[in-house]
Amino acid sequence: MASRRALKAVLIDLSGTLHIEDAAVPGAQEALTRLRQAPVTVKFVTNTTKECKRTLFERLRRLNFDLQEQEIFTSLTAARNLLQQRAVRPLLLVEESALEDFTGLETSDPNAVVIGLAPEHFNYQTLNKAFRLILDGAPLIAIHKARYYKRKDGLALGPGPFVTGLEYATDTQATVVGKPEKAFFLEALRDLNCSPEEAVMIGDDARDDVGGAQNAGMLGILVKTGKYRPGDEGKINPPPHLMCDSFPEAVNHILENLLGYN
Repeated sequence: MASRRALKAVLIDLSGTLHIEDAAVPGAQEALTRLRQAPVTVKFVTNTTKECKRTLFERLRRLNFDLQEQEIFTSLTAARNLLQQRAVRPLLLVEESALEDFTGLETSDPNAVVIGLAPEHFNYQTLNKAFRLILDGAPLIAIHKARYYKRKDGLALGPGPFVTGLEYATDTQATVVGKPEKAFFLEALRDLNCSPEEAVMIGDDARDDVGGAQNAGMLGILVKTGKYRPGDEGKINPPPHLMCDSFPEAVNHILENLLGYN
């Protein structure tokens, strides 16, 4: 870490870091505005699969965040890219609001199973259909395997437990496309003309945000908002580069210590 290059890019998680559903993390909008005044590129990277990129962008704009839709890189985008590369017909276990990001893909007579966060589909009948497809040779593709996430009413199960259940039942291994996969972070950086050693990631998930980014060669800053629980930092090795109470504090650290602003 001592030989790191000058910082060029900041990757920022969304849910739990900038906002929780329709409530912004206090001070996050102003902190983002301050970060944008620095000579770094900002990109938003998210495993959110509850809604398509357009809907997510509109939600963030309503919360007065300064961002553009093309600055958001989602695991839904990564999943669509993989489906097109493999030329498969997916059974899509995602919320209705996320289906827009898969428009144009052939889904009749499915020969692949794709799982995101889809509480309405996590029932016996649908999971059994997926189970039988996988037994017949269909690949299992997990948009991500998060154990849980933060809602307004508390923590809630993510897609990870359901993906793992299908893996166990079919004795197969899912292909994971979102965070914490190294390929996801490298793809997010690809159009920024930036190496991992020139980037930092801010997020509330020790494993998926910080651990994944650091395994890809970036610095990781863990914020104690969203899904963070005391002791999460001890679940990854190496530990986070830094822990902050919230996104605004993380921005202050970047400006003052990584970019040399006072």
